[in-house]
Amino acid sequence: MLAGMSACADPRYPSAASVTAAMPAPVIFDLDGTLVDSEPNYFEAGRRLLAGYGVTDFTWEQHTRFIGIGTRETLEILAREYGIDAPVEELLAGKNRAYLELARAHTEVFPEMREFVALLAAGGHPMAVASGSSRAAIEAVLAGTGLDALLTTLVSAEEVPRGKPEPDVFLEAARRMGVAPGACVVLEDAAPGALAAHRAGMRCIAVPYVAETAGDPAFAGAGLLFRGGQGEFTARTAYAWLGRTETAA
Repeated sequence: MLAGMSACADPRYPSAASVTAAMPAPVIFDLDGTLVDSEPNYFEAGRRLLAGYGVTDFTWEQHTRFIGIGTRETLEILAREYGIDAPVEELLAGKNRAYLELARAHTEVFPEMREFVALLAAGGHPMAVASGSSRAAIEAVLAGTGLDALLTTLVSAEEVPRGKPEPDVFLEAARRMGVAPGACVVLEDAAPGALAAHRAGMRCIAVPYVAETAGDPAFAGAGLLFRGGQGEFTARTAYAWLGRTETAA
């Protein structure tokens, strides 16, 4: 999209009014930390990768800085910080290999999120996944958890010019679903993703993965914020909120 162009004014998209009048609100899910608890796998994949380049002190606390940031951007930052002289493509391939091995072995779906997906499917809501992960990782996780049967529109940060907090993945998800960005609702666990949703002109349900980040200004604009994260989130509360906002629209 050209700088300064409003997503809703882009001729590639129908108007928000025409979409909301014709169908239930489209919902776009972030994947990691939102639908599935994949962060432990990402941490372990990163730890193994860095260890191979002589970095042996990478901790979970350091990993949490990058929750919500795309894998490529994360590796670019880590390479600078640790002075790793290797092409980012090499680092990206190495981390993806390690992550896929872990993800295929086990990835946990948050139970209430699985229930939410089921409610949305029953209600006829178009759905998509827009993630900073590689497409191979997204497909592996969804296939391994059985969510691929209901979530078939996928966008990886690899497929757009910019990752979160820029809105590209969410706008591309809207384009692929054939809906207006302003009609969409995003589910996010991280501040960069919530900011990306805002920049895309989309409403947001925020479920912070790291509870301490709930006060981040990026979450202030969320239409519905579960400050307690996944422990507080319930599918029926989120679905009821969605129904009220559709009625108000």
